[in-house]
Amino acid sequence: MVDAAALDHNLAAMAAALPGPRMRPHVKAHKCSALARRQADAGHRTFTAATIRECEVLAANGLDDDILLANEVLDTTRLRGLHVTVAVDSEATIDAAAANVERVLIDVNVGLPRCGCAPEDAGRLADYARGKGLEVRGVMGYEGHVVGLDDRAERERQTAECMERLLAAHKDVGGDVVSAGGTGTYDINTWANEIQAGSYALMDTAYGHLDLPFRQALYVVGTVISVNQQGWAVADCGLKAFGMDHGNPAIVEPAGATVWFLSDEHITFSAEPLPRIGDRVKVVPAHVDPTVAYHEAMHVVGADGAVVETWPIDMRGW
Repeated sequence: MVDAAALDHNLAAMAAALPGPRMRPHVKAHKCSALARRQADAGHRTFTAATIRECEVLAANGLDDDILLANEVLDTTRLRGLHVTVAVDSEATIDAAAANVERVLIDVNVGLPRCGCAPEDAGRLADYARGKGLEVRGVMGYEGHVVGLDDRAERERQTAECMERLLAAHKDVGGDVVSAGGTGTYDINTWANEIQAGSYALMDTAYGHLDLPFRQALYVVGTVISVNQQGWAVADCGLKAFGMDHGNPAIVEPAGATVWFLSDEHITFSAEPLPRIGDRVKVVPAHVDPTVAYHEAMHVVGADGAVVETWPIDMRGW
């Protein structure tokens, strides 16, 4: 379920903070072309994607002014003919890109042990890519290990360190684009000229406890299917309904409920008073991106709780 008013607030708040091309929304957070259309209507017409499937669906819906596939891929066949820039961090990924696309960004490791070349290797890879006939638009580097830090001062300090590495690489690479950032650093990262935030639109508990102006918009609604008078109840939304890498979700209705644990199809919790069988529970995920990917549609609800629209989560799958 998506709270329409909260979503509107989040889109407007980000559009005011980072208008137009300063913000490149990351669709991996919601995987929904209808929501991407809302982001485009708010002025954010460039998009970040994590999978080829996401690029294909954006293009099929006319949302392909400028797509960044911020991920290394070794088979680019399905990207042929799309307006896509691809992240590369090695000769192998550059060779794969050169077969079917025209533009790349050099992906630089700024501290998160994931994809990305060493900053001092970025210039050499840029030269190699240009030698393959590719346009090198610039650099990208994700401070993903920093975006969720509780202490804002520490987020600021570590973001500065990460961007020092990225800007050093950019000097060697050239190009107009310095792409970085996420929801937790959208207003801190002033070094990048475009921010790849995604979770801000729907939010989750991991970002919800930070000092951010975005409201919780997405919930999973379950039904109580069992009540034990020794002090717990069970609802029908479990591990297969939530991304669990950031911990347990939180129940916000009924108020004061405490989540004990999740099983495949169950969430066990306590509350005072205990709910009744058939009551609804409203649950906030700890990590919105993988949670959305488990579901086939999001139902947008108005102030009265009635469903006003249903949007397919049409970028799911590979």
